[in-house]
Amino acid sequence: MKNKHEENNVSLIGDDEGQLTIDAYQTEDDIVIESTVAGVEPDDIDIDITNDSVVIRGERKHFEEVSEENYLYQECYWGKFSRVIPLPQDIDPDKAKAEFNNGILRIQLPKIAKNRTKKLKVRSGD
Repeated sequence: MKNKHEENNVSLIGDDEGQLTIDAYQTEDDIVIESTVAGVEPDDIDIDITNDSVVIRGERKHFEEVSEENYLYQECYWGKFSRVIPLPQDIDPDKAKAEFNNGILRIQLPKIAKNRTKKLKVRSGD
């Protein structure tokens, strides 16, 4: 499934980086981003969050050097990867959470409730 940035041929990563695959969905209170990042240590994942986007960067390191002619199949991506994810609404970066479990990265981003209203009581200045 292509996203609107892929359909518009917008390149959001460098040519020398792989693009991280993600699932992104929303609940009533949060936007959730999940990605398989097997073979990457949690300390090797860098996440930058603003109120309207998330950038995930990391590197999957190959443990053994294999010469090109010795490969029978070469389908795994090794090296630097990144992904820029524009968000459909503002979130609160200060309350965001990231978990890494069994090779799955899960980022939970609390939505900022734009439609919330608060009643103010007008006080006398006397």
